[in-house]
Amino acid sequence: MANPLIKLFRSKIYTALIMLIVIMFIGILGYRFISGYSWVNAVYMTVITITTVGFAEVNPLDTPSKIFTIFLILASVIIVGYAISIITEYILSRNNFEDIKKRKMQKTIDNMSNHIIICGFGRNGKQAAKKLLAYKKPFVIIERDKEIIERFQEDDILFVHGNANEDEILLQAGIEKADTLISALPSDADNLFVVLSARQINKKMSIISRASQETSYNKLKLAGANNVILPDRIGGDHMASLVVIPDLVEFIDNLGIVGERNINIEEVKVEQLYDVSVVKTIKELDLRRKTGCSVIGFKDGKGEYIVNPEADTKLIPGSKIIVLGRPEQIHKLNSKYNIV
Repeated sequence: MANPLIKLFRSKIYTALIMLIVIMFIGILGYRFISGYSWVNAVYMTVITITTVGFAEVNPLDTPSKIFTIFLILASVIIVGYAISIITEYILSRNNFEDIKKRKMQKTIDNMSNHIIICGFGRNGKQAAKKLLAYKKPFVIIERDKEIIERFQEDDILFVHGNANEDEILLQAGIEKADTLISALPSDADNLFVVLSARQINKKMSIISRASQETSYNKLKLAGANNVILPDRIGGDHMASLVVIPDLVEFIDNLGIVGERNINIEEVKVEQLYDVSVVKTIKELDLRRKTGCSVIGFKDGKGEYIVNPEADTKLIPGSKIIVLGRPEQIHKLNSKYNIV
């Protein structure tokens, strides 16, 4: 939504423009019918009178024409002066407003921690942001195209304007306190540089990078990326799977669709569910009865996954569980255990 101050200035500008048009018409009609000028000469006389450029009259003015010209000059000086002052004030106020908004956004970013940084707001960056918004995860976007920032900034998305290859821009995005970085730039070379820079600044964060060429996969991994995604390969696999196992793929796609009320799957840290000083099992946690959600996966502290874990699996500190449920059941789980 536009700032009310900017809206007020715009309305004043429209008023000033209407007044200028009106005084132009009055001048043209006056010189046409009072002085008897042709339409072209009437327009010419009106323009040189309003702008006070000082050219000579087309024909000598009689007394009525001189009186009309005096009033036209006085009125036009007031109106033109008003229009110039409003336009100047609007430009200055808009610049001030943008500066204030930028400082406010930077202050918000400076206060963030354990957030996600998305480098590039193209197709992949937008999809990543959409998913993070659905899961209410805090994130900052680095984008060098100012037009894109202006187009999406009203959606309360935090942006840093600049090139993600520059350390200064990464620091503005809070990389030192960030939990994850997603490099979704179109160029593999740019992604490689971002990964190298990010890993040097924050050695603990998780880095996910996009790659267009398969030859870039190992380079990005060596540079410090934890995960490298090849969109073209994923797209090809997905299309082939729709031929081989269409119903299963459609079911999985429905699990992956996110929005305000249609999240079906959630990853939860064990520490968010109970006091881990006394270790419980999945059966003792009893999420199915309490929330309706089913535990379909378990990840231990070493990163090993177990699909469809047994009921007696111990939920040790540092582990995570993957739960499946209908949107209302996921919402109940998040509400009950204050999962953000």
